[in-house]
Amino acid sequence: QVQLAASGGGSVQAGGSLRLSCGSSGYTGSDYAMGWFRQAPGKTREVVAGRQSDGSTTYKDSVKGRFTISLDNAKNTLYLEMNNLVPEDTGIYTCGAGPMRAGTVRWLYWGQGTQVTVSS
Repeated sequence: QVQLAASGGGSVQAGGSLRLSCGSSGYTGSDYAMGWFRQAPGKTREVVAGRQSDGSTTYKDSVKGRFTISLDNAKNTLYLEMNNLVPEDTGIYTCGAGPMRAGTVRWLYWGQGTQVTVSS
């Protein structure tokens, strides 16, 4: 059974940094695509960074150059390094995983959310 556990959120001032972690069990990063999602207040959940099973990565335009997604295979842990945070990055961050099907990731597994709050 696949299980994900997200952690590392907190409150920071604009310009600060945080690193989110997503521990996983029941599968490996080479099996599934993995990603970090954000749900801002009053908005729908959106993907901010994704990692395919081949190691390729994608980012939402607004976080490019500031966020880095990475996977430690030995620890089965997905990370999201967030630098130069801005208030618009505020939200509940969740990690997800799932297989690719017909060119699209089927997000089947989710960790619990971790709150990130960025103050100006």
